[in-house]
Formats: sequence, C-alpha cells, structure tokens
Amino acid sequence: MSLLRDKIQGVFNEPGCEKNRGKDAKARKVGCSKPLTPGAAAGGCAFDGAKIVLQPITDVAHLVHGPLACEGNSWDNRGAASSGPTLWRTSFTTDLTELDVVMGQGERKLFKGIREIKEAYGPPAIFVYPTCVTALIGDDIEAVCQRAAEKFGLAVVPVNAPGFAGSKNLGNKLAGEALLDHVIGTAEPDDPGPYDINILGEFNLSGEFWLVKPLLDRLGIRVRACIPGDARYFDIACAHRARAAMVVCSTALINLARKMDERWGIPFFEGSFYGITDTSDALRNIAELLVKQGADPEILGRTEVLIAEEEAIAWKKLAAYRPRLAGKRVLLNTGGVKSWSVVHALMEIGIEIVGTSVKKSTVEDKERIKQILKDDNHIFEQMAARELYAMLSEHKADILLSGGRTQFVALKAKTPWLDINQERQHPYAGYDGMVELVRQIDLAIQNPIWCQVREPAPWDCQPAVGEELPRTKSENVTLHAVQEFSGTTAADFGEC
Repeated sequence: MSLLRDKIQGVFNEPGCEKNRGKDAKARKVGCSKPLTPGAAAGGCAFDGAKIVLQPITDVAHLVHGPLACEGNSWDNRGAASSGPTLWRTSFTTDLTELDVVMGQGERKLFKGIREIKEAYGPPAIFVYPTCVTALIGDDIEAVCQRAAEKFGLAVVPVNAPGFAGSKNLGNKLAGEALLDHVIGTAEPDDPGPYDINILGEFNLSGEFWLVKPLLDRLGIRVRACIPGDARYFDIACAHRARAAMVVCSTALINLARKMDERWGIPFFEGSFYGITDTSDALRNIAELLVKQGADPEILGRTEVLIAEEEAIAWKKLAAYRPRLAGKRVLLNTGGVKSWSVVHALMEIGIEIVGTSVKKSTVEDKERIKQILKDDNHIFEQMAARELYAMLSEHKADILLSGGRTQFVALKAKTPWLDINQERQHPYAGYDGMVELVRQIDLAIQNPIWCQVREPAPWDCQPAVGEELPRTKSENVTLHAVQEFSGTTAADFGEC
C-alpha cells in the first residue's frame, strides 16, 4: 500500500503537467488530478482509467483480480479496434467471493488464474489489475506477479490502480507508470531506424489511426509503437528505440512521454489528427523532430508534397458541404484534445461554434481554444444537463456534439446529436476522417425527422366543438394518397 501511495504522489507532482507547474509549492503537493469523490464514479475510477489505457494492447491477457462486477463493467469500455489479435476481447477475472476474502484465498486464486491463462492461451504477457477489494485486504500483487513470471516464463505485469486511488485520469497515468516499470525497454528491436516514432495517447477508436498510418507510411516513417491503439506487447517493449514521439492526449500519458524523454532521449510534442490544418501541422512537426534527431532533411520536402496533395483532395470533397453547413451552429460538450482540435476543424468549413466545454482539458488546451475562438464567452468548464437542455430548446445550436451520456438531452430538446467520444461508430481522424465528420454532421442536421418531431402533437391541439383537428404535413400526404386510392377499382389492379 505504501508503494501505491508513493506512486500516486509522484503522478500528482507530474512536472510535465503545465497546470501543476504553475502552482506554488504547497498547492503542487495537492496534485493536478482531482481525487475521486465517494459515490461519484460516473466519470470513471482509477481502475477504469488504467483499463482504458492498457486494454487496447491486443495480444496480451488482461486479468482483473477482484469481484466479477469490476470486470463486467469495464472489459469493453472503448471502441478501440484491432488489426489482428483478439485476445484482448476476452474477459479474465479471478471472481473473488466473500468466502475467498474471509479465508484469505485471494493471492492463491490469482496465481491459479495466471497459470490457467498461460496454459490455455500462451500470451506474451498478462496484465493484472487489482481492484478496491483486493487492495483493501492487502493482497501482495507485486509478489504474486513476480513469482508467476519466474514460474511460467512470461511477463506478468502488475497494474497498481485500484478504483479508490482516484479519478479515471489518475488511472491513465498509473497505467503509463506500469508500462515504464515493467514493459518498455525489456526487449530490443532487430531493425531500429532513424524514422521510428511513437504515438502516445492514440486509442484507434473505430479504427481512426488506420486513416493516419498510411500517410506516415508514404513518408517512410515507421510507427515503432502506438500506445495503446492496436498495439502489440513486443512493439511497446521496444518503444524506447524510437527517435521521436507525438502525444495525442496529454492528460492521459504526459508522464509517460516525459519519462521516456528523460530515460532514452525521445523528444515529444503534443498534436492532433483532427481537422485538415491540425493533421498537416502534426505531420510537419513529426518530420521536423526526426530531422533534429538525425534524419535526412529531404523528408521535409516530401512531407510538404504529401500535405499539398492530401489537402487538395480533402478540400475538394468538402466543397460540396460548405454551402449546406455554412453558418450552422454547433455546441460541443466534450473535453481534452477534442475541445480545441474539433473546434478548429469545424471552423475551417464555416461552421459557427456557440460553445465548447473544457472539462478534462489542460492549460495548453484552453489557451488554444481562446486563440481559436477569440472569445471566452463560448468556453465553459462544465454545463449541467438542465443548462444544456435550455440552450438547445431555445434553438441556440443546430446540433450537439458530445458523448453518449448527453445524447438524451439533445433528443428531448428535439435537436440533432452526433457522438464524437469513445463510443462513436465512425473514424474522424486525418484528412479522410475530417470529411467523414462533416458528412455525418450534414446527415444529422439535414435529416427530415427533425421537422416532423418538432411539429405539435395531435393531442396538443384542442379544436373547438365542430372544428376539424389540424393535420400535420405527413398526415396531409397520407390523406392525399388515400383519396387517390379511393377512386380505383379492383380491375385497376389486374389479376393477383
């Protein structure tokens, strides 16, 4: 428990966190991540945050040491995609019961579970996640994992992030610490090169990274490790041989990027693949960072040629949507990197941003939003459901972009809604992803269903005695069809 406490304190004092760096010494000790409020785990606990970061590592087994419900609530919490192994989609849990806790069988049951996974699946590694229950009763996860690794000859990685430790964001960082302590640097690649990079904080939601990787391949840039999206254990173990890194979601893995820079000299920058301009800037920054690390400067010219070609194609596709969406008002209720990257992307085609949330956004994220919007009135820390509903019902926005938890607010306000969080069904990264995002917004706004649901319901219209009940547009169309049909006879239909 003391080891976990020291690890948490170290994450709280993260020097790479700009927000924490701006505090005085006393405030810095409190930390840059809010502790979890008891009974308020809707946003996710530390265990959930650790699973989010590590679950997309596709060829390893993820074993949850605790009651069954912990694994049942988290095994498929993001729409990450895999191009190969499917082991990560299999749930493994020790399924601790009250009797196991009382009789002290937790560690024995964990060791047995590791052995069964090894014999049945033979994965390159097993990640073990303690939960609130097993952390409170004092199961020595580190010792069991070390003994199992020696006994069975495979990597067994303890991920010390029980739910009560703190928020989901803290769990993200603790997962990064587990990779640093037990995975990264434990293997050596056969073919390190001057164009190897790491992508940190990219989860490959709905296969988004597959829209970006072909661009890097055309430039001769190899992704040594994408952490965690569509990752393999060996690739992450060799990630210390990359020459540069890009951080996509700084609030999740900034500690991982900073410590890899300190230990192995891998410089990094924060960027985004959302939007045409941001994707182009990210490709330029990657090329420039590789040149600083010794790569041939000719890659800068090839990068500009690629950017010019892809931007021309993307803008040509977007031209058809510009007159349909120009002046449309969008409200974003999201956070993190999307709070500014999506804003910039939509403004590029003439869409007006009436508001964007900065929940879970870093100081740098907020500064970018201010530079883009030029108005602090469109920025809010957190908007309650009642306030969201009032804004949408007053038609101050034409569409809401958010996660699944607020979709019903938009539907109640009879306003189009599009999911841009982890549950989304369409990839929005890169040049093609931007075109897809605009296409989905256009489909949502132009959907004829909204004209129908906004009409008054028949039971809301109370006609006077003897007055005919007013019909909706759809009812008029139906009535006209019935009147035409009533003039036909059986002979008009011919033989059946």
